[in-house]
Amino acid sequence: MRVFKGIARSLALLLVSGAFLVIPAAGFAETELSVFAAASLTESMNRVADAYRKVAPDVKLIINFDSSGTLKTQITEGAECDLFISAGQKQMNQIDIEADPKLNEKKLDFVMKGTRFNIVSNKVVMVVPKGRNPKGIDDFKDVVTDKVSLVALGNSDVPVGQYSEEIYGNLGLWDKLKELNRVTYCNNVKEVVSQVAAGAVDCGVVYGTDAAAAADSVEVVAKAPEGSHKPIVYPAAVMKDAPHPEEAKAFAEFLQSEECGGIFESFGFASPGK
Repeated sequence: MRVFKGIARSLALLLVSGAFLVIPAAGFAETELSVFAAASLTESMNRVADAYRKVAPDVKLIINFDSSGTLKTQITEGAECDLFISAGQKQMNQIDIEADPKLNEKKLDFVMKGTRFNIVSNKVVMVVPKGRNPKGIDDFKDVVTDKVSLVALGNSDVPVGQYSEEIYGNLGLWDKLKELNRVTYCNNVKEVVSQVAAGAVDCGVVYGTDAAAAADSVEVVAKAPEGSHKPIVYPAAVMKDAPHPEEAKAFAEFLQSEECGGIFESFGFASPGK
């Protein structure tokens, strides 16, 4: 009987010791950093995430890709976000208390002071289904001619849609284009690319980087006319109520590094100053 009691006591001690051994392991739990990024950054940010894993192995990036307008709305409605990257200044201005009051009419205060920076720049192009352009679309102005029956554009709350409207407004064709009722509106730039690739529309207006990423299914036929739209610069910022502020700041620094800049350039983006 004493033997069994001794064994039981030894097992109890082992279990207690084991419990203590588990405690240090908690120190190795990885941080899940929530990043909200414009859909046009999908390919490049996935590559960035792979690179950052080597720099900060204890941090896992959870990236939410969507239109900048949708992401901004999610943030204002309470979604947890550590860092936000928008495809346009408008969406960031609308939640930055330090932005011009005319741009932030609701006086929203979601951006952590001193963390906002410009990350990359892009360009706007017109694309058609690869190998399928029977009417020879080769100009932004073609959308109001008999060359085009349907054109895919981003919604008005999507940066690429706002740039498209600005371009056609400056060309003096926006009102006519709407009157012709030949626009298919999409929720984000990836949807525009998909519509064109599938041949559901004759052409679409997208970012140059998205056209390059889908080069096997769409082809560029025209670049937006010089001066027809504001410079396309993507701002990024740590959120004021970020669940992991220090990790978010560290990742923001990495986004501004030479290594990260090289990744973005490999996908067709340029530095903000170019």
